[in-house]
Amino acid sequence: MPTPLRVAVQMDPIESINIGGDSTFALMLSAQARGAVLWTYHVRTLAWEDGRITAHARAVTVRRQPGDHYEWAGEPQKIDLAADIDVVLMRQDPPFDLGYISAALLLDRLKGTTLVVNDPRQVINAPEKMFVLDYARFMPPTLVARTLSDVRDFQRRHGSVVVKPLHGNGGKAIFRIDEHGTNLAALTELFTQVWPEPFMVQPFLPEVAEGDKRIVLVDGVFAGAINRRPGEGEFRSNLAQGGYAEAATLTAREEEICAAMGPELAKRGLVFVGIDVIGGKWLTEINVTSPTGIVAIDRFNGTDTAGRIWDAIEARLARQAAG
Repeated sequence: MPTPLRVAVQMDPIESINIGGDSTFALMLSAQARGAVLWTYHVRTLAWEDGRITAHARAVTVRRQPGDHYEWAGEPQKIDLAADIDVVLMRQDPPFDLGYISAALLLDRLKGTTLVVNDPRQVINAPEKMFVLDYARFMPPTLVARTLSDVRDFQRRHGSVVVKPLHGNGGKAIFRIDEHGTNLAALTELFTQVWPEPFMVQPFLPEVAEGDKRIVLVDGVFAGAINRRPGEGEFRSNLAQGGYAEAATLTAREEEICAAMGPELAKRGLVFVGIDVIGGKWLTEINVTSPTGIVAIDRFNGTDTAGRIWDAIEARLARQAAG
């Protein structure tokens, strides 16, 4: 019999996840169904000593049972991520800060031994709202800046705008400014005080009322999509901010976007990626740190995106073993 795949999931505490929509949990269930042995650990336990990358981890079994969705399979122990593990899933939530980057740099030292998904070096090189600038031809007018005069000039030309942090997640700290620029100076001041990096400003797109499409690509190939609509009194359509999902197909423009970036995603080892498109044409983000959405996609489409991701991972492992 083949040796079971040994999978370590770098994630937020498993006790707190919402199994009804959590993509990490779906990936764990899928791996376990294939016979994999699962471990989880918190990113803060990562360590390097004498060339070894270790973590304080715990073996776990999972089940789709609300309120009783996991069971520890042993006591916590220190594991060697090169010697004891075949695949690491880097799935902790952002923020994409120095802590996140440092952990990714440690995991990058596993290259050639343990496969890390997504490739940690490329995750560093492809932060969501910076990597997307490589595909500016598909984006709405965009400003990345932190100087009030630049922001005012952009707002005067485009009317109502949306201001958001470069390295935020889950729709947090996204603000809409009206066409008069009300509170623009105060918001710019706040952003420059809270974050050391510049921030992103884009025109408010009325099409967002019709939804913000999450499109998932697996190894650069389209795997499924959902349309996320804003909840009551909101313009943000993130499911974490009260948005709701509905089935979706791709427009011709969205197919063009996927085709344009797909080969580059595969080349970079970005196996599981979620991109966001508004109005069927405006690319706003390329999510590589801890993408979500596969549970809703599979519910609407009857697909198995988690299984497709594991197929891609196993293919990469086979290529790595073949040299």
